[in-house]
Amino acid sequence: MAKKNDGKTTAKKRAPAGTAAAKRKAKAAEAKAQEPIERIEAVVPEAAAAEAVKEELPKVETVEAVQEEAPKAKTTEAVKEEAPKAEEAVQDEAPKAEAAEAIQEEAAEVRTAEEEVETAASVEVNTTPRRSIAFIGSECYPFVKTGGLGDVMYALPKELVKQNCDVKVILPRYKCIPQKYQEKMEYRGSFQMDLCADGRSFYVGIMEYVWDGVVYDFIDNEEFFSNGSPYTNLVDDIPKYCYFAKAALAALNYLDWVPNIIHCHDWQAALAPVYLRTQFANTKLTTAKTILTIHNLRFQGVYNVPTIRYWSGLPDYVFNKDALKEGWQDANMMKGGLTYSNIITTVSQTYAWEIQSAYYGEHLDAHLRYHSGKLRGIVNGIDCDIWDPNTDDRLYANYAAANVLEQKKENKRKLQEELGLVQDDHKFVIGLISRLTDQKGLDLLNAIIPQIMDEHTQLVVLGTGDRVYEDSFRYYEGAYKGNVCSNIMYDETRAHRIYAGADALLVPSQFEPCGLTQLIAMHYGTIPIVRETGGLKDTVEPYNVFENRGNGFTFDRYEAGLLLDAINRAKTVYFDGRESWDEMIRRDMEKDVSWENSAKQYKDLYLELT
Repeated sequence: MAKKNDGKTTAKKRAPAGTAAAKRKAKAAEAKAQEPIERIEAVVPEAAAAEAVKEELPKVETVEAVQEEAPKAKTTEAVKEEAPKAEEAVQDEAPKAEAAEAIQEEAAEVRTAEEEVETAASVEVNTTPRRSIAFIGSECYPFVKTGGLGDVMYALPKELVKQNCDVKVILPRYKCIPQKYQEKMEYRGSFQMDLCADGRSFYVGIMEYVWDGVVYDFIDNEEFFSNGSPYTNLVDDIPKYCYFAKAALAALNYLDWVPNIIHCHDWQAALAPVYLRTQFANTKLTTAKTILTIHNLRFQGVYNVPTIRYWSGLPDYVFNKDALKEGWQDANMMKGGLTYSNIITTVSQTYAWEIQSAYYGEHLDAHLRYHSGKLRGIVNGIDCDIWDPNTDDRLYANYAAANVLEQKKENKRKLQEELGLVQDDHKFVIGLISRLTDQKGLDLLNAIIPQIMDEHTQLVVLGTGDRVYEDSFRYYEGAYKGNVCSNIMYDETRAHRIYAGADALLVPSQFEPCGLTQLIAMHYGTIPIVRETGGLKDTVEPYNVFENRGNGFTFDRYEAGLLLDAINRAKTVYFDGRESWDEMIRRDMEKDVSWENSAKQYKDLYLELT
């Protein structure tokens, strides 16, 4: 490696003089063809002289430079005298000139190849020990996605492949998966699996799809996965995900693929660690370690004990207060997974701390405090291949940190035009891309919209959710025509354009395990205004007006007045301190929000476990 770095340094220091350039071309041609350079020089000596003349002529045009460098001036005069002769020679010998052009093209190709080799040499090769990981989850982009879990199940395995991991992702084969993916799946086998307490068995099919170095195995069963949506209601979802958790382990057994780590996600896969330690205790899989990641603790898979006992077929002893049992009559699938997994992770460090309190713990705070020794927090990232303002084809104008200020204005004007807002560069455009629910802090926003809206402010809303919020935002669009646009829907293209065209993005959540919108906003040069909770607190540093640092505006307590204060502080900097605002935009765009660092933390955790 040291020799390659020395070579790169030497290449950068080579002088771009005419003779040096000729030597470089000859050297490049020699490197590619591995033949004596005399062969090339013998083809067209006159054309080579003309090429040298063309390279030296610009130096002659600057008289002052000639005066400062006398030796170069003498060379230039000689070149001037020989230039007409060389040009005549080239005109007289057209075939030779064409040969020279061919040589130049060949040399250019060699230089390009050298640059690619140097770039490849500079890429860091991951040398950490290789591990095999099985991901088990209920959704994954682009096959099926309803929230942040789908993004994680897609982006994290892809990044772990670069971290020297062998990754398999196990998903249900829902009927709603687009046909273009369904038709590329390959049949890997099938078998019958005992599931219920009375011995009732079900078909398990395995369909495989390989993409970006990741193997996706889909569990096929029409009885459970024929519905058009991954989630319907608990009556249907409890049997569905009892089946899925056990079928995922049975599929690994059937394929004879024993991973080092089985990484389960949310309550839909939470029974997998329980099954592994009970019904699969005498199989090869028992050597695998298990991790359960909590993406949102509010959803736990709670239902009455007899139903879950029947559909899971688990032994009676797991239905106790330390494992699956909750209260007097219910069983909690998430609680069972927390008990039997080797490690518990959440999607941010602050959320890992918060869920051990009664306010955020969703009745599992005491259980999580008991298991706090195996609780970790690793913040999510975003897929910068999808979310890249410099290449995003959904935007009106692409941009990078170098030209963000000019191009964001263009995106802002076009967004205002598309949404029927008053087109004015002076306006402060606030974006909100969210599910319209209480969790997202929309009760706070509803209470202060009349105080936010003035002649300098516009509000753009995108999302669906609770009827009360949908109707409320429709009302405000009518009340502030031309300055409020409420898109009660979800449109991916419009979301990208709001990220690029808005000046600020609101995320006033009551709780937020991680949050991706603030990460995307920063990557697109849009300033986040967030509440200090969960991943929002971990990723957004509050702006400090005295030191001119930070990358967003924050408030702590869940109060409408504090949200209004944060918005007003942002508007003050936008209108009265534009230079500081522009610097914050560039800081946000340069902030590393990719999955690379998060994947390294997960890899370290896998190595720690194994």
